[in-house]
Amino acid sequence: MSAQAGFYPDYFFFNVLAGLILVLLVGQGAIRLARKMGLLDLPGALPHKRHSQPTPLAGGITLAAALLAASLFVDGDARDVLWRIALPGVVVFIFALWDDFKHLPAWVKLAGQVLAGAALIGLGTYVRVLQDGFLGLSGPILMWGNWFITLFWIVGMTNAFNLIDSMDGLVVGVAGLALLFMILVALVSGQPPLLQVMTIMLGICLGLGFYNTTPARFFLGDSGAQTVGFLLAAIAIIFTPGERPLASSWFIPILILGVPIFDTTLVTLSRLRRRTPIYKAGYDHTYHRLLRAGLDNRRAVLVIHITGVILGCLAFIALTLEPLFASIMFAAVCLAGLGLIFWMDRKLGNDD
Repeated sequence: MSAQAGFYPDYFFFNVLAGLILVLLVGQGAIRLARKMGLLDLPGALPHKRHSQPTPLAGGITLAAALLAASLFVDGDARDVLWRIALPGVVVFIFALWDDFKHLPAWVKLAGQVLAGAALIGLGTYVRVLQDGFLGLSGPILMWGNWFITLFWIVGMTNAFNLIDSMDGLVVGVAGLALLFMILVALVSGQPPLLQVMTIMLGICLGLGFYNTTPARFFLGDSGAQTVGFLLAAIAIIFTPGERPLASSWFIPILILGVPIFDTTLVTLSRLRRRTPIYKAGYDHTYHRLLRAGLDNRRAVLVIHITGVILGCLAFIALTLEPLFASIMFAAVCLAGLGLIFWMDRKLGNDD
């Protein structure tokens, strides 16, 4: 298939359908494998575990197997893009799967994420926000700065998706919505190889949602949530919103992935304020606070997903604006988000 075929609806739906079917087929085997390996999330294993039945942590295995099989359904250019992000993603998957088994110290998981980020950079995928002339600088200093920003983004988003994995279907819903909005932009702006990868990933998220929606037949586990976060972070780096000026497009992926960024910021500031470990599991996530506000499980998840839709729409609107107005809108969203964080922490915190 040619890269240009990615612009046609039949190609779009073929990829989504392929990703979906792959997960539906692989998921059954992954559940059996996880049970055989003893890879189960046991009720009461940790204080925040509230499920009543041992549940396989098969989401990561399913995702990895489906992506491997998906490489057979894309052309050469798209396969290059897929492997350029999937090979470093294997590092995240291995460390996270190890954590699913052994509950690793936070520094070991962080080391794996940094190693994966370094591998991604080594394969040529890194942000290029700092360009020659920035603050009068040029050369290696700017490159090191871009590498540092890349590592910060990769590690941050990998952990952000892991942190929001507090309810069945939440991570795959947020990831699917983010992919959908990036796909819509890519249909307009180009990037056929990346479009193929994103449509396959969208189908995979739909399939994971089938198994992970309440009552969940498997949990994503760290191996699923972290790998999804890493892949989305890497895709966001490669993703470019067409010919729009950098000043009005650099923050588009940040808006599209605003939900996990918001939750991570909320949890981090809340725990720093209370002087509790940032990496420790707890009931201080956006989802838990919405429950304390009186919403039931399904509506709390729905509110989070609707927020993702709103942020995706705002990202699209920003692309139509002049750089000044786009930047003002982005700043307004950030300020509104910070205001909501401080309100939620004061009114819906654990220490009410």
